[in-house]
Formats: sequence, structure tokens, C-alpha cells
Amino acid sequence: MKKAIVILSLILTAGLGNLSAQDTKMSKDKKVMMMPNLSNWPEASRMAVKEITGKYGKADAVTKDELIWMNKGIWKKICINKKETKHSFPIEHTDMMQTTISYKVPVDMMDELGKFDGSVTFDRTQGTMSARCDQEGNNFLALNLAHDIITGKKSVEQARTAYGDIVKEKMNGANPVYMQKLTFSTQENAADPDTNTTGLTKEDVMKGIKKSEAK
Repeated sequence: MKKAIVILSLILTAGLGNLSAQDTKMSKDKKVMMMPNLSNWPEASRMAVKEITGKYGKADAVTKDELIWMNKGIWKKICINKKETKHSFPIEHTDMMQTTISYKVPVDMMDELGKFDGSVTFDRTQGTMSARCDQEGNNFLALNLAHDIITGKKSVEQARTAYGDIVKEKMNGANPVYMQKLTFSTQENAADPDTNTTGLTKEDVMKGIKKSEAK
């Protein structure tokens, strides 16, 4: 009888230990998703978080320095960072909110986008185009003008001039369409895997990696 009680006690102890470990893991997981303390974030970053949270709800992923929303509205991804980046075009401000869409930037237009605005970026392989500014409306504007350049509606110089003019309109109380929404449709299947120039397959690459690790 005593032996049975001891065995039962050991089983219960082991079970409670496992539960405790699971609780600790869950606690850690919850901690990762907790909102960071925004009180020490710059004001512009806090305002950006307030704007996006008010429109799209809580972030889908959280770190101490960044909040991320996935597949909200027309956006494939929204990132707001604690760290601001100084940006003087078309007026003095800081960038911390990046919004990303599915969009295939033609290879021959990539240099033109670089000349237009350093905060408009693209990922050819994934098929995305992003704008990074301080408000969603400004990102709409940057991407709409980038699309105008890509489609030949505006030159780089015309787009840069339009950017400043439209921002001034907004500051004077107007509500320009280019700052309200995208004026074009995002593109599905925009990814560009490029061309295999070696003839090696993915399996060949994996075998090579394993062979190197085994040395």
C-alpha cells in the first residue's frame, strides 16, 4: 500500500512539473505578443501606431521595437518601428511606417523608382512594392506616384513635383484622392523567381549543404 502511494505521488509530481513547464512556455509566448511600452517611443511612432490600430485593430506580431499587421485591407504587410529615419523629401519628417503591396515592378523601371523616392522600395523576388513614411495617407501618395512613373503617366521629375504639391494641398485642408487610397489594383502572382543559370536543382543545393556540414 505504501509503495502504491509513493508511486502515485511521483506520478502526480511529474504531472504537475509538466503542467508548470507548459504554463511557463505559455506565459513566455503571451509575453512575446504583449504590446510593448509605447511611452518611450517617439511621438510620431506612437501616432502611427494609434492610426493603424484604430483602422485595422491589434497587431498580428509584436516585438519590443516593432508592430506588424498582416493582410489588412489592401496591404500585404504593415510594419511600424520604434526607430525613426530622417527623411527630407518632400518636406522634413521621419519615416517609421512601412506598408507593402503585391506588385511586380518592371526591371527597366527599378532605377526610376530609386530616383523618385528612397523610401519607395521593392522586392523583385517576392513581387512586392513598399512605401515608408509617417502616415498611411503619405504611403498611398508615394505608391500612387510610383505607379504613375511605372505606367508612363508621369516622369520622375513630374512625380516629385506632384508629391510636394499634393502634400501642400493636404496641409491646406484639402483631401487629395492620391492620399485616400490606391488608385490602381494590386497584382496577384507578382513574384519573380528569376532564371536558374547553373543547372543545379534545389536538391543538389541541399545535398551540398549537408555535405559541408558533415565535414
